[in-house]
Amino acid sequence: MAEWVMKYADGRGEIHHQVVEADTETELREQYSSQGYLIYSIKPRSRAAPLAAALGGRKKKLNVEKFLIFNQQFVTLVRAGLPILKSLELLTDRLTDAKLAPLIAGVRDEVRSGTLLSDAFRRQGVFPPIYVTSVMAGEKSGSLAEVLDRFITYQKLALAVRKKIMLSLLYPSFLVVLVLGLIVFLVTYVVPNFAQLYSGMGVELPGITRMLIAVGTTARNYILLGIVGLVAAGIGLRIWSQKESAKDLIDKIKLRTPVFGDVWIKYNVAQLARVLGTLLIGGIPLVQAMETAGDSLGTALLRKSIEKARRMVREGQSLSSALSSTKIFPGLAIDMIEVGESTGALPAMLASVAEFFEDDVNTRMTASLALIEPAIMICMGIFVAFVLIALYLPIFSLASSM
Repeated sequence: MAEWVMKYADGRGEIHHQVVEADTETELREQYSSQGYLIYSIKPRSRAAPLAAALGGRKKKLNVEKFLIFNQQFVTLVRAGLPILKSLELLTDRLTDAKLAPLIAGVRDEVRSGTLLSDAFRRQGVFPPIYVTSVMAGEKSGSLAEVLDRFITYQKLALAVRKKIMLSLLYPSFLVVLVLGLIVFLVTYVVPNFAQLYSGMGVELPGITRMLIAVGTTARNYILLGIVGLVAAGIGLRIWSQKESAKDLIDKIKLRTPVFGDVWIKYNVAQLARVLGTLLIGGIPLVQAMETAGDSLGTALLRKSIEKARRMVREGQSLSSALSSTKIFPGLAIDMIEVGESTGALPAMLASVAEFFEDDVNTRMTASLALIEPAIMICMGIFVAFVLIALYLPIFSLASSM
């Protein structure tokens, strides 16, 4: 028998992860479905999976923009009255994306064989949990087009925020690369050439010049070894960062980083609020929505915090008090969520939380980067000035003695 990794929910809404044995996935799915369990995913257990993950193997990723276009076309066809299977068949024949087309073809084949649309998307193992859960909510409520419309709106907002942040980081990143390239050029090429010049002159060099020449000569002799060492260190860091303990440590370092730690936590809180609000508006229960929203986050520390808060909510506590107990979420976000709970407008308040923190992140990023850019230029200028003074100081000394 083959081993399968299952993720399913029982009648109380509690999520379980379990490794079970069965001949086929279909047999296992039917067995647990007949017992009243809600199955999220069934994946074959691979003994080589941990090693592949450690070496940096990743599952396939969707092109978010092309997937967004597919959903817009899919909603248009469904609103026009076409059956879901016919809509999938039409879109599958017209998709030009080499990665998305076979996935949608797989969904079409699953639906054709009688599988629910949400299960068909889930079985592909690529589509975001929030999307699969939204489709499931649309199927149960009979308002698939409206639910997908809300997902499209969420995805557009998330893409806009992400693009704005990436564009704001582009120029500082270019400056950092330029500065590092200039430093390497000066230390490994310019400085050793001056060292050869001074060795032929037989003059006494100042201490600052001797130190710079020693560093430059050593760097030139061992530059290939240094590159190999950096690559090896990068691979080692990559393997180490895949461990759960390492992920927690990295997230804690991010959280405690001055200025950017505050920006990082607010960005993730905005993302969480946006996903959670979208799911609640779509009719997903709060406990299940928190499970899906936690899975959508890219940070292990916050995922564990959401899981802890989810257990507290399932036991009867309010969302605001559960999030407050994690000691991570900003007080303002918790206060706004508490107001939303007390007024019965939690989904709308979560949308307000997301908008507020997204605007705050953009403002802080703009202000911080406006200070970083001149700081990089000043550091580069100081280093270049240091190198020039150290290299030309013996020439000035020699000229004055003559």
